[in-house]
Formats: sequence, C-alpha cells, structure tokens
Amino acid sequence: MSTTLVQAVNAALATVIDPELRRPITELGMVDSVEISDDGTVRLAVLLTIAGCPLRDTITRDSEAALLNVPGVTAVDVDLKVMTQSQRDALKEQLRGPGGERGIPFNQPGSLTKVFAVASGKGGVGKSSVTVNLACSLAAQGLRVGIVDADVYGFSVPALMGITQAPTRVDDMILPPVAYGVKVISIGMFVTGNQPVAWRGPMLHRALEQFLTDVYFGDLDALFLDLPPGTGDIAISVAQLLPKAEILVVTTPQAAAADVAERAGAIATQTGQTVAGVIENMSFLEMPGGGRMDLFGTGGGEVLAQRLSASTGTDVPLLGQIPLDILLREGGDSGNPIVLGGPDTPAAAALSGIAGKLAAKPRGLAGMKLDVQPR
Repeated sequence: MSTTLVQAVNAALATVIDPELRRPITELGMVDSVEISDDGTVRLAVLLTIAGCPLRDTITRDSEAALLNVPGVTAVDVDLKVMTQSQRDALKEQLRGPGGERGIPFNQPGSLTKVFAVASGKGGVGKSSVTVNLACSLAAQGLRVGIVDADVYGFSVPALMGITQAPTRVDDMILPPVAYGVKVISIGMFVTGNQPVAWRGPMLHRALEQFLTDVYFGDLDALFLDLPPGTGDIAISVAQLLPKAEILVVTTPQAAAADVAERAGAIATQTGQTVAGVIENMSFLEMPGGGRMDLFGTGGGEVLAQRLSASTGTDVPLLGQIPLDILLREGGDSGNPIVLGGPDTPAAAALSGIAGKLAAKPRGLAGMKLDVQPR
C-alpha cells in the first residue's frame, strides 16, 4: 500500500469534526482503526461516546465524504463502535484537564472567554431574540460561541435556534447541541413538551451551576447567558457563579421600560460586575416612503445608558438601536435568526454592528499567569 495514500487518508480523517465536541475525531481518539485494501476500499472503525449518539449519521456521512475526496480511494465502509468506560474516562480527562475534574472553566485564571449576561427589567423587550442573534453573528465571524438559556421559567432559546435535539450525556458530562455553530444548553431540553418549570431559588441556582460545570462547552471566545427579566435569584446566582460576567441591558425606547431596565443594570453596583452596554430594541419602524415611526417613543436607550454610567461610575455605552422588523419575528418562529436568514435587513445590520462591538472588546489578561522566564 502506497505510503502517500495512507498519509492522505489520515489527513482526510483529521478534517472530520465531531459535531458536538467540535474537534477532529482523530484528536479525540475516536478513530479505532483504518484499513485500506488494494482496490482502494477504506474500512474505518469510529468510536462513539455513547451507543445512542444522536449524530452518528452525521459522523458517518462526514467521514465518507472526506475519504471519498482522497485520490485513490474507491469506496468507504464506516463501522460505528462505542467507547469503553476507560476510553470515555480518557476522553473526559483530555477535555476537562488532568483528573477530569468538574468546575466552572470560565472562572479559571487562564480563561479568555468573554461572558455576557443579557438582562432586562421586564419581559417582552426581545432579550432572547437579541441574545440568539448576537451569538449567531459572532459565530458567523468564526468565533467559538455558546449560550446558556438561564431563563428557566421562560426558556425560548432552543425554539429560536431551531434546536430539537437533546443533549448527549457522557457519564457526568453533558455535550450541548450545536446550531449555526453555537453550542446551546437550556432547561427546555430536559422537559417534556411545554411542561412548566416550578422551581424555587435553591433549585434555580443548582440548575445554573450544573449547566456551567457539567456541560462541556470547550474553549469559547464568547458565552452568552439569557437571563430571566428582573433582578431575582438567577441574576444573583450569575454574579456568584460568574463574577467576571459583563451585563448587557436590553430595553425599548419607551421611558417606562428604561426606568425598569435601569434596575437590571444597577445590580452591578451591588455585585461588583461591569455593565458592558445598553441595547435598545424595537427602536422604530421604517416606513415604505423612507420615514420612521416611533411606535414606542424615543430616547429610552440613551437615557438608560446615561443613568447607568452615573450610577456605576463607568462609561456605559448605547451599543445600538434595533428597528422593528417582521423578518426578525419570522426568523424567531422558524428557528432561523435574522442575522443569517436576512443579513441585509436593517435589523440584522444593527445586530451585527452590536456583535462587532462586543467582538472588539479586548479579552483581559489581568490575573493570568504568563509563561515568561527572566534571562
């Protein structure tokens, strides 16, 4: 067998990405064996993390496509097997680090993940839609992005992302579903149908903690938390579990809405967090003749940014104003975010502009250990 063909086959396999872990199957130890016959047939054995892996067909299809593109390969036979417990333990240790210990990776000294907690004073201002579209916009730019749907009572992120797949459990580690390049976890993935979640404070805290410790997100550039409205248990838990998280406050232009939203941002003065900025949603409706109709008033976002700047003692910018758009609503109903389904619309342009500002925020090195040795 030609050494060149063997090298080409191995190189092709290195391009096959596990759809949940988002890393090459060769790097994850998922390639059990590779046999190449004289007639160019490749027999590949792939180790799945669990027997009921929901994306087994995707792995098979991607492996076949990668190998059939190799000159000299005439056919591909993929055999799916399941990892042994020792192999799963080795995988978890590889992903989580020595010992495979649980913890919140975003609090580690070496973490460079930007964590944004998207908050609002009250419901109905489009906070979840803003969260989803910001995440998808950053992912479309090539960044590694995750979402924690922390709105336990009013979870909506899976529907907005078109996710129907359940998370994969590998022992005590949860692999989140991926849509549009964004890893997502939500309590909605663990309930049946439209069943309500009736939990009190300690249970809410434990659920959020489990999402942050048991769910494997990998090395993210940005993590968004879609918080419930107001300043209740989850907002306090986020401050405790992710003290470096920055708050994004979503409001409408209406003065009354801005008054309520100010409380959601002002909580930073009590928790020691930073307010990254204000996002004004439903700012105006563009008319066919080129004019604008201010359905919910004007100036609420700017006033809120000024108030939060004064109360926190830091510069809180108005990051952008998102106009009303039917496609934004339709995209949410169909699970196709507008930044992807209608990128040329004014609403998508505003959302992408805000995402660009968040991406440009430097990831701080404060408190990090730098591998520098004196000479």
